[in-house]
Amino acid sequence: MSVTSNSPALSDNLNLNAQMKVLVIDDEVNFTEEIEEFLDNHGYISFTANNVHKGKTILKSNNIDLLILDVRLKGVSGLDILKEVKLEYPKLEVIIVSAHGDMETVITALRNGAIDYLKKPFRHADIQIAIQRTHRFIELQRTIRKFEEKTSLISKQLQEKIKRDFIGESFQIKEILEMALTAAKYKDTSVLITGESGTGKENVARIIHYESARKDNVFCAVNSSAISDTLLESEFFGHKKGSFTGAINDKKGFFEVSNQGTLFLDEIADMPINLQAKILRAIEEKTITRVGETDPVATDFRIIAATNHDVEKLIKQKKFRLDLLHRLNTIHIHIPPLRERVEDIEPLLKHFVTEFSHKLNKPILKIDKDTVQMLKSYSFPGNVRELRNMTERAIILCKDEILTVNEFQAKISAEPETHKEKVYFNLEENESNLIRLALKLKNYNQKKTAEILGITRDSLIRRMKKYNIFVNKIDNFPAEQE
Repeated sequence: MSVTSNSPALSDNLNLNAQMKVLVIDDEVNFTEEIEEFLDNHGYISFTANNVHKGKTILKSNNIDLLILDVRLKGVSGLDILKEVKLEYPKLEVIIVSAHGDMETVITALRNGAIDYLKKPFRHADIQIAIQRTHRFIELQRTIRKFEEKTSLISKQLQEKIKRDFIGESFQIKEILEMALTAAKYKDTSVLITGESGTGKENVARIIHYESARKDNVFCAVNSSAISDTLLESEFFGHKKGSFTGAINDKKGFFEVSNQGTLFLDEIADMPINLQAKILRAIEEKTITRVGETDPVATDFRIIAATNHDVEKLIKQKKFRLDLLHRLNTIHIHIPPLRERVEDIEPLLKHFVTEFSHKLNKPILKIDKDTVQMLKSYSFPGNVRELRNMTERAIILCKDEILTVNEFQAKISAEPETHKEKVYFNLEENESNLIRLALKLKNYNQKKTAEILGITRDSLIRRMKKYNIFVNKIDNFPAEQE
């Protein structure tokens, strides 16, 4: 007999034991029968298997909370099974048991994800304590996940998939999420996402993809303004080896790479007008022709495009095709700037404080109420991205236990009213002003400026030319071109 009961009975915690599902995998029939009886008598929902195949079948068809696994099974190592189940069911907790364990086996089991280890024979009290300890840990993890999901509008599972957070309380951000989830139901429908730089357009695109039927395939994100003009066609359509200088191998373009998945075209308005016609044809026909080849290639992709420009204005200026716009904006999602949804500032601030406190190994700081009010009055030309960067800097600089106005660099009182109007209502002026501010902050170093703006140096240079911003090499002062 592997389990003994020569100990006083422990008082049961009915709340802890309720609905907990426990699977025992052990090739000793007597052991599994005795453990099953023990589990049933203590209010657990028990499952047993005397071979690995049956155990895996039970795992697939039941939402098991805890696995009790023998380290020595017929024809297979329990440690190998431990690796497999932790890989496939990362939230499943495992208690390893063995009559032949040594310290090396214990260490290996714990390193591979086991939460506890018991050596046979053990008492009923030992297994009860181990299970209760594990259950408390499971409940704590569930509480943490619920708290995390409460602060976010999307589930923890979706956050892990999109590798982004989606925080907010405003009706605007909730409507955006609702539209994104609606768009996700239609896997072939094109979506256009508009909004200022830093509002989180790619976050919305990722939510649409990972909530759609295409979620198990590639999400290919392309910054249309970050590719040099000479390589644009090759990057999108692919090329054949030898089709031009430097084409040393056959290469698939973005459209082929995105087969069965989603192609996210960020900064779509920066795409050269001559390429837009070819992009339109590829979207409509779902076929492409590689550079240097004549045979068309079929590919099934979904297009999600994004821009921070006024596309209607670009169409009037003959810089963007009207027919491409009509093809892209079957569903149009606009993300308002952060200053127009001030209800989101405080939850975002709290989220970033928690995030950077963990990353920087600092205690989670309290936030002074005046700091929140100050931030709500700020125009945030860089939107959520700017708030995130400001919060990181504030936590680094903070020497006390509370974040005050002093740790933030938003000079609200010094911001002219006319400037506020331009920032609030004019997208191009907003982008131009943000570039100027970033250049000044980084002492007009283009590489460092591009990094804090989240764009490439080439993209920054193009924007500087667009807004007639150049740096005087003598005094490093940005001026207007004549």
